[in-house]
Amino acid sequence: MINQNLHRQPVALDSVQHRGLKLRLPVTDWSPAAGLNALFVAAGEFGDACREFPIVFVRAGKGPDGKDQVAPVAVFGLAQNQNLYVTGDRWRAQFIPMVLGMYPFCLARVGDDRFAVCVDMAWPGANTDDGMPLFEADGQPAPLLKSTQQQLERMEAEIQRTRLVCQRLLELDVLREMRFEATLPGGGKHTVDGFLTVDDKQMTALPDAVVGELHRNGILGLVHLHWVSLANMRRLIDWHVERAAAAPAGAPAPAAAG
Repeated sequence: MINQNLHRQPVALDSVQHRGLKLRLPVTDWSPAAGLNALFVAAGEFGDACREFPIVFVRAGKGPDGKDQVAPVAVFGLAQNQNLYVTGDRWRAQFIPMVLGMYPFCLARVGDDRFAVCVDMAWPGANTDDGMPLFEADGQPAPLLKSTQQQLERMEAEIQRTRLVCQRLLELDVLREMRFEATLPGGGKHTVDGFLTVDDKQMTALPDAVVGELHRNGILGLVHLHWVSLANMRRLIDWHVERAAAAPAGAPAPAAAG
């Protein structure tokens, strides 16, 4: 999964071209994610993510069958290209979503069921001088690349499972446009829209048999974690105000997200 606000120069790994490539791991400088306003979170991450971020849903185009798709994302900022969880090079939260945790690696689809492992070559930790090698001298994958391939495969399986969850929510027609409006110090308003949330009234109106199904397959629990996570919008407002107050005088105000 390539995100243009994070992976600035993703390049598919090649055993010849990148034979000498090394990576300085683990990642300790998270400044490459400073412009990441939101990021996909898998269903299996909701339990951890809901403690740190608002989890909402966004439209994700059409599927192979032509049907609408949505995806859950963790919200990091209230303005475009704003990540309030990055201060300098530090990540402020205790939890890092799976896709970000794999950085500088990502997957690129190269066929219906084939993927290529990529590295963000814009990341300063990618070099040929020091770090962990990706390939052995004979061109075979080094332990780092083998382990990364396995992790990316597990991540892709989680993404597919999450798509099935979202598909069911769409089928039940329980997603609604979300508009979050907060009053800032001084009386100004800040509005965030463009997201979807699970409507509690629509959920309450579902037949008992459907509620039982959602309970058994775990979707009902995910919906409750989504609702719990929305309280973190207050944290984002506080951090947004804090950052605005620390901005140099005369700096342009960030554009609202949405």
